[in-house]
Amino acid sequence: MTIDGKGYWVLRHESQLFTILEDSPETVFPCGRAEDIGNPGNAVRVGEWRGLPCFAADVDRLPDGIRGELTQLRPLFGLAGAEAFSIAGRATLLLDWQKNHRYCGRCATPTRPRTTEYAMECPACGLLAYPRISPAVMVLVRRGDYFLLARSPHFRPGMFSALAGFVEAGETLEQCAAREVHEEVGLAITNLRYFQSQPWPFPDSLMIAFFADYAGGSITPQPGEIEAADWFRIDELPPLPDQVSIARRLIDAACAEWRAAKSR
Repeated sequence: MTIDGKGYWVLRHESQLFTILEDSPETVFPCGRAEDIGNPGNAVRVGEWRGLPCFAADVDRLPDGIRGELTQLRPLFGLAGAEAFSIAGRATLLLDWQKNHRYCGRCATPTRPRTTEYAMECPACGLLAYPRISPAVMVLVRRGDYFLLARSPHFRPGMFSALAGFVEAGETLEQCAAREVHEEVGLAITNLRYFQSQPWPFPDSLMIAFFADYAGGSITPQPGEIEAADWFRIDELPPLPDQVSIARRLIDAACAEWRAAKSR
C-alpha cells in the first residue's frame, strides 16, 4: 500500500476534514503529491476518487497554498453526495484504526503498518491488529398499517427511527434482532427479512437493516435507552432520520412497499 504519485487526499485536522467545496462541489478533496500536502507521516491509501488514488492522513497543520475549509464528516453527505461521504467515512475509520493501534495489545511494543494489507503488526510478537468493524442490527417492525418507531434520548427533538443495537459475541444477526427489539420495547417479532447494509463510521459500525413483523407483546420502553416508542400509521409518520442514514432508506422502502400494495 504505497503512497506514491499524484492523488486526492482526505486530510483530517482536529477531528474535521479539509474540503474544497466553495468553487466546485465536484472537487471535494485536495489533489497532489505527498510533498504538496506536507508529507504527512501517517498516510494510508483508502481507495480511488475521480480516477486517481485517494489517501488519508491526520495533519497538525493544513497544507499551504490550497484554499479550503474544515467540515464535519456527517454534513459532507449533504454537501458533496454519497460517494464523497463514503470515501471520507472509510478514511476516518482507517485513521482511527491507525491511531488506536499504535501499540501491541499483547506486549505493548510499538506497532508498524504492513505494506500488503490493512494491518498493524507487532515486530516483537507478531500480533496483527486489523481495522475494527462493529456489526449492528436495525429492525423496522410492522403491524398491519403501522410501524413501530422509537426515539433515543440523543436524537434531535421530535425524531423517531427504527430500533437498532450491536451484535454481541457469539450471536447471530437474527438472534440480535429479536433480542434488541425485546430488550428495547418488550415486543416479539417474526418474519425477519434482510434489507441492506451500510458502513457507518461513527466510529466503526456496519449497520445491517431488516424488516420484521409484530408477533406479540406490549410496548415497554427500556429505561435509559428508549425515551419514547409507539405505533405510527404509515401515512402519518413523525419526523424521520436524514437520508444519510440507512434507517431512512429502510423506512422509505417499507413505505413504498405499503403504498404499492394499497394501490393494487
